[in-house]
Amino acid sequence: MSTAPVLLVIAHGSRDPRHAATVHALTRRARALRAGLRVETAFLDFNAPRVEQVLAALHGDGVRDVVALPLLLTRAFHAKADVPAVLSESTARLPGLSVRVADVLGPSPLLTAALERRLAEAGLTPADRATTGVVLAAAGSTDPEAIAVIAEIAREWRHTGWCAVRPAFASAALPSTEDAVRALRAEGVRRVAVAPYVIAPGRLPDRIAAGAAAAGADVLAEVLGPAPELARLLLTRYDESRATAVPLALTA
Repeated sequence: MSTAPVLLVIAHGSRDPRHAATVHALTRRARALRAGLRVETAFLDFNAPRVEQVLAALHGDGVRDVVALPLLLTRAFHAKADVPAVLSESTARLPGLSVRVADVLGPSPLLTAALERRLAEAGLTPADRATTGVVLAAAGSTDPEAIAVIAEIAREWRHTGWCAVRPAFASAALPSTEDAVRALRAEGVRRVAVAPYVIAPGRLPDRIAAGAAAAGADVLAEVLGPAPELARLLLTRYDESRATAVPLALTA
């Protein structure tokens, strides 16, 4: 029997059934990459099972060591407040349970590789880079740290050969996807591609798609979903957490 901590992947959740289906597909892929590792999935809202339910079930199974991984791309409100709160409440009720909280997924070269994969699947080739501007379309946040991270990812990605890379947001921040596409057009960019920097389908990714269509983007990539690079990143964050994170049970 494995003594490795259980990996608990915590997604936000959505009323859109595509969201949970995509999250489960991603965690299945991560599980397949690491034989013997127990990987569980939980949601903060809208979907079952909820985080507290999964932790209680694990505790009932005799599990005492868990790595909780927020399925989030930036350290915004959910990472800073919601996830720590629900984990702290659960560990307070479950004697002996140790929960280490892994870092959020982004930024990471693996995420950039997943974005590149989705653009290639949408039809772009290496020869298209010099004449293609990319809109890096994130969900958006009121947290300035999260917005700054998206802007920095766009700046770094630009150095890989795209003629331009601009950040955009589906909510809470500007510019919108539509405005970013139109700005690139106004600058004379011949081809504009929109790369959703989101994990699973839902209301905000649909808004990104609508903005891309309204502005006449030439290419719209799929969401990151269960990309193999993303599955590898889950395990990378898990391993990093085991090496560095302090369990909640020791800091309460």
